Amino acid sequence: MAEVATSGTSSATSDQLLVVIDPVARRADGESVRIARDVLRAGAAGAKVCLPDGPEEFARALARRGSRRPVVVGDDRALVRAVELLHRQRELAGCALSLVPVGGSVSLARALGVPSGAVAAARAVLDGAERRMDLLVDDSDGVVLGALRIPPLGSPSPGSPARDPADGVPRPWLRTCRSLVRTLAPARPPAAPGSGPTRLRVEVDGETLVDLHQSVEAVSVVPGASGTAHVEVRPASVGAEASALSAEGRTITVSGAHFRYRADATVSGPVRTRTWEVREGAWGLTVPAR
Repeated sequence: MAEVATSGTSSATSDQLLVVIDPVARRADGESVRIARDVLRAGAAGAKVCLPDGPEEFARALARRGSRRPVVVGDDRALVRAVELLHRQRELAGCALSLVPVGGSVSLARALGVPSGAVAAARAVLDGAERRMDLLVDDSDGVVLGALRIPPLGSPSPGSPARDPADGVPRPWLRTCRSLVRTLAPARPPAAPGSGPTRLRVEVDGETLVDLHQSVEAVSVVPGASGTAHVEVRPASVGAEASALSAEGRTITVSGAHFRYRADATVSGPVRTRTWEVREGAWGLTVPAR
């Protein structure tokens, strides 16, 4: 892992930055990375730049930051990884993160209030203000910064381009290979009735919102009022469209058949049960000062 320290010293806290540039961002948009690095170096004389080659070096860089304020240059996955690492080290409460969004998916960063351009985002790192936000933490110590969906939404359609999970770049040749494999492989038997995440028990603060006797099409959990999450369950319609069920609460438990869930930019599972708890004001992100 390369580490580059800028010249000059400064006693100002705002100058003590650790800029961690995710390798996916370097491959996806090297020009935006260079612009962000130059703006941060010009505005913070004591900034230190780290170029980790993978997740393990990314984690070590954060762990060795000392008193420096961490700045992640990367996409939504890099941001979630940084928050999760700091949470598991029990250092999230006292650490304000900054982000310059570069890479494939940055929709979460925009939703959290981070500017999308490299220059604007880097300037927000230097001149912005910390915003404390709620965090969803599950019973396996995973974190959710934005939305949680069951079953996962936004899965690629059969005709969509295949993507390399390492960099998110379309790979037409990979789609062709997968198509050939599907042609040669024996057909899968049809799914058994009721398979998949169709019958789930959803409990909010100990109260059952929907039980196993009722099939559901989707469950969503998004930030609600401060310290709570908004839970919505869309029952499977039979004849006329069924009305969605909703509730607000601090603890959400989902159980039933094995199910997968999309938390921010990552699909996890399958699991039989999972509990999420809202931690109020658990993490801070630097955003433009108003």
